[in-house]
Amino acid sequence: MKQTYRINELAQGGFGIRVDFASGDIEDVLAAFSSNADAILSHFYAARGLMLIEGMHSVFERPRALVELSRLFGSEVENYHQTLTSPRFFHDSEEEILILSNEPPCNHPPPPRSHDDRLNVQFPHQVNWHSDQSYRRPPPDITLLLAVRTPPPDQGQTLVADCTSACAALTPETRERLRHLNGLHAPSWVGRSREAVEKGEPILDLLPHQRPQRHPLLRQHPVSGEQSLFVCEEKQMDFVDGPVVELETGPNGEGARLIRELLAHSTQEKFVYSHQWQVGDLLIADNRNLLHCATWYDADSYSRLMWRTTVMGNPGHEYVGERKSWTPGDGSEIMAGMDHA
Repeated sequence: MKQTYRINELAQGGFGIRVDFASGDIEDVLAAFSSNADAILSHFYAARGLMLIEGMHSVFERPRALVELSRLFGSEVENYHQTLTSPRFFHDSEEEILILSNEPPCNHPPPPRSHDDRLNVQFPHQVNWHSDQSYRRPPPDITLLLAVRTPPPDQGQTLVADCTSACAALTPETRERLRHLNGLHAPSWVGRSREAVEKGEPILDLLPHQRPQRHPLLRQHPVSGEQSLFVCEEKQMDFVDGPVVELETGPNGEGARLIRELLAHSTQEKFVYSHQWQVGDLLIADNRNLLHCATWYDADSYSRLMWRTTVMGNPGHEYVGERKSWTPGDGSEIMAGMDHA
């Protein structure tokens, strides 16, 4: 029988896999993946939830195929029109695809440039480490990110941190302490980030479905059973009532110090994979145990366009039986009052 795919190691230490398909046509990829889904997903989770598929240019002509591929990773591919997402990020035709671009109408800028030419991946030198839309409960399981237009490979990289290995490297005493603590996550545009609180910016009045959400600092992965750290960079944590629910609040409190320590620990170079994009690359990451961030690129000279989907369906035992926190219960609009998102 003809082999339709091959699995290769992506990074050192078994972190991540690259799946090479015999054909780059999206219909052939979908057929091969569907027929071998259990085996491929087993390798994906054994590699701590990071996968690269190259040469996915054929998706550009049929964007719905990205949604179809996403369904192989979970029961629900999210409709971004029904999440806490500004319309400027909506794809033209597919409600399940979010766009990330420095061009209008998205106007999503890159992070600031570092002070030297070397790519230093560790927080706080590298900022914006996050898990996608962690300000919702339950948060999404898997992110699929497709490169449509890219700057040169040495700019606009995506960094991915292995928070399972980072958790295992903590002392048993630290893990026991974290087991009893919860982080408080909030959208970056509601006046609750570290920077917003330090500047004294207004705190947005939020409807019940828009309020910050708590998540355990240690999450147990529902497939592997392993523990991982679950924290986000300071733009996506609540520094008014957090960022750690059980500790001193505010940007200089005990909770803030702990979050910074955990971010610095998790983003050490030994835990991080750096992806240099080529057009057609599809990077798939497990939000339940990984952090990721984009790096600087010259947005005045280059265009960057990424298509993203997120998949839900198996967040873990902490969320069993919960309704979606971001679904309005009073008939209000999801993004009501969030005009500057």
